[in-house]
Amino acid sequence: MGTQYLIDTNTVIEFLGGTLPPGGSIWVQNVINNNSHYLSVINQIELLSYNGSASENQILLDFIAATNVLSLTDDVVQKTINLRKQYKIKLPDAIIAATALVYDLTLVTRNISDFQKIESLVCINAHEQVE
Repeated sequence: MGTQYLIDTNTVIEFLGGTLPPGGSIWVQNVINNNSHYLSVINQIELLSYNGSASENQILLDFIAATNVLSLTDDVVQKTINLRKQYKIKLPDAIIAATALVYDLTLVTRNISDFQKIESLVCINAHEQVE
């Protein structure tokens, strides 16, 4: 099995909204086509908290339904606590990072700077991908 990815909220929104550069959009589509993508429950909460139109909400619901959403397991909770203590990052970011680390996923996010301090976390910015 190849690399598996945790897709951050900003990347989902940009992908579904068509605002990723062409190379990044093709790259994300390939990740999705290969069924190698996941969301954290935090990403699900953030996405469904968006107050868009009924059609926008349906697009988000359909995307989430087609994606494995990883919940807050005890391992993720403990890793989140450790990350918060060590790096002093925001709780949602800590949960997202902990989820990626616990499940050995590469995080796909536009906000690389929010996660760059976490030594063992691998991050990719879809805006920088060329297909």
